[in-house]
Amino acid sequence: QVQLVESGGRLVQAGGSLRLSCAASGRTFSSYAMGWFRQAPGKEREFVAAISWTGDSTYSPDSVKGRFTISRDNAKNTVYLQMNSLKLEDTAVYYCAATAMSPRTAWGTSRNYRYWGQGTQVTVSS
Repeated sequence: QVQLVESGGRLVQAGGSLRLSCAASGRTFSSYAMGWFRQAPGKEREFVAAISWTGDSTYSPDSVKGRFTISRDNAKNTVYLQMNSLKLEDTAVYYCAATAMSPRTAWGTSRNYRYWGQGTQVTVSS
């Protein structure tokens, strides 16, 4: 009962920045922790970041820590992923997802996230 729509993906040169957005509708957005995942061609889905219901706590793996930042604006029912210093290996379809779990518990386990967006393509070129 939560609909998620990602936007902001585009072609960007290595070293550049992008901000992805995920707009949510349906059930109360602030009741859900949110996560970002990505999937590159031929690769498994990879956890990127997660944020708590209130936005006070964020989590991310070492692969993106220091470059990517997740945030949310509950008043706008939107979660963001700020991506800086983009690398070629960041090329992927990026998905946002919602979970009723604590993001500390949900982490990057896809099945812990009940609702998913359709994804937005990010392509990083040299």
